[in-house]
Amino acid sequence: MTAAAPDVILAVDGGGSKTDVVLLDTDGTVLAWERGEGSSPQLEGLDRSVRIIDALVERALGEREAASLRHVGLYLSGLDLPDEIDAFRGAVAHLPWARGQLLAENDLHALLRAGTDATDAVAVICGTGMNAIGVRSDGAVVRFPALGPLSGDWGGGSELGDAVVWHAARAEDGRGPSTRLHGMLLDAAGVPSVGALIEDVHLGRRDDGFARLAPLIFDAALAGDAVARSVVRRQADEVVAYVTACVTRLGLLRHDVPVVFGGGVARARDPLLLGSIAAGLAEHAPRAHLEIVDAPPVLGAALLALGDTGADAAALGRAKASLSSDARFAGPLTASAL
Repeated sequence: MTAAAPDVILAVDGGGSKTDVVLLDTDGTVLAWERGEGSSPQLEGLDRSVRIIDALVERALGEREAASLRHVGLYLSGLDLPDEIDAFRGAVAHLPWARGQLLAENDLHALLRAGTDATDAVAVICGTGMNAIGVRSDGAVVRFPALGPLSGDWGGGSELGDAVVWHAARAEDGRGPSTRLHGMLLDAAGVPSVGALIEDVHLGRRDDGFARLAPLIFDAALAGDAVARSVVRRQADEVVAYVTACVTRLGLLRHDVPVVFGGGVARARDPLLLGSIAAGLAEHAPRAHLEIVDAPPVLGAALLALGDTGADAAALGRAKASLSSDARFAGPLTASAL
């Protein structure tokens, strides 16, 4: 391996469906950008999460020495509690690229920075799962455990996909109303009945991850299906609930607050979802304004890492110009995938 320039920065954003690793000079020049599968410790387990990230970091570094890294910023879904952050730091401590200055945090910080540099702000992610964070100019932060039903969570691609199966099952056996979701699910899953699908999942013959079915909810809602429209409105209510909780707990109800909305569900820009969110915010948090983020969250991770090393405005602008779009990536690991 050849020696590298002394000031190199590593920025990592790891979510439920993809992981981005970016290597930059301190002047904001992007030297490498690698993308792989999701690396959330909550979904993949700690050991597998570390292996996924380590492989991508090695690819990004190429022939550069890990010792050349001035700073590493890791922003991962699933790092919601202090103990989880400490466990992750301990799991990577032995790796060459993690022996210097390293910051590990939840990926919501990266999403927030990708969407705004406001010091009073809220970020809500609605991708494979759902979570939110609120920040205030004096350093106060509101965050949530994001542990699923145990901590009162509902929403995101996984929950929406599960809702497709739940409502289709009840429509098929007569416990619930008729819904377009029934036929749409049979076509999408290639099964003769929802009962057959349930049996396959129960007996381990088929994966029970239904996040890929989430778009069916929005397609059925657009076609006027009452059941699907009720699910979309519930998703909107969850977004509004997160925002309202953040601005209330931070004392920002009477302040103009940007709400950075990211993730695959957000970027799909479903009109019923966005209209319902707007109506809910107007009622419960009228000074909050929704801003959908199309840029990959790794942009925020890079801007935060550069900021931690004292980079100037020109460096931040250079990184932003290079990382504001991930159109270079195509296929099942694109940012819009649920």
